Amino acid sequence: MNNRLKLYGFNNLTKTLSFNIYDVCYAKTEREQRDYIEYIDEQYNSDRLTKILCQVSEMIGAAVLNISKQDYDPQGASVTLLISEKGLPEKIDKSCNCGKYTTLPQEIAAHLDKSHVTVHTYPEYHPDNAIATFRVDIDVSTCGTISPLNTLDFLIDSFDSDIITIDYRVRGFTRDTSGKKLFLDHKITSIQDYIKDATLKKYDAVDINVYQANIFHTQMLIKELQLQNYLFKTDVYEIPPMERLNISDSLRREMIEIFSGSNVYNVEDE
Repeated sequence: MNNRLKLYGFNNLTKTLSFNIYDVCYAKTEREQRDYIEYIDEQYNSDRLTKILCQVSEMIGAAVLNISKQDYDPQGASVTLLISEKGLPEKIDKSCNCGKYTTLPQEIAAHLDKSHVTVHTYPEYHPDNAIATFRVDIDVSTCGTISPLNTLDFLIDSFDSDIITIDYRVRGFTRDTSGKKLFLDHKITSIQDYIKDATLKKYDAVDINVYQANIFHTQMLIKELQLQNYLFKTDVYEIPPMERLNISDSLRREMIEIFSGSNVYNVEDE
């Protein structure tokens, strides 16, 4: 990614990374489910998410022009950062804990750059089976030479990621110094090439790529399920062995359904 091509002019390629994770949890009672939602809302409120997105922007070499954030009632949060490959030094907003980033009024910044970073959170729980899920959607769209691929390890480590869906698309074209069109300015065969091996070993991963269209898709499902990590305010040894197995089966079923994008039915359900 550091070996940049010699171009005729501005790099007009648009690179978009869509990063989606699910965290699954077992919360048995209605009170535990409400407490889980409140815990997630506190852990990943708009201030925390803003810090994560600022770090993403720094990692791809972008400057933050404008920040918009919102916490929702009863749950969830959203943050949007307008970014640029080159910073503008007119004003600095120190209130966002990203003092070195440049920010401008929204009505001005909206016309400066097509690049942006967004995040939305979706905590929810099943009313009957005691399974709660927390979904995070992050989109990073850049114009020019900067690319969001090298932020994947940081994003995976920033959340408890049981199921991960990643899409990477490159649109448009630029030209080399001879005038030849370039529809991709870096080599890529799989999104997995940009994820460290230690992380990949923890997941089952599947690729669906359309190379002719510069569309890359990777899905990842956590391999090992350590039950204690999925219990909210409950110690695993407080649960009888048979119930532990049933809970583990419910958690795994939920993960497989989300991973496959379809409901899984047992014979007795039909």
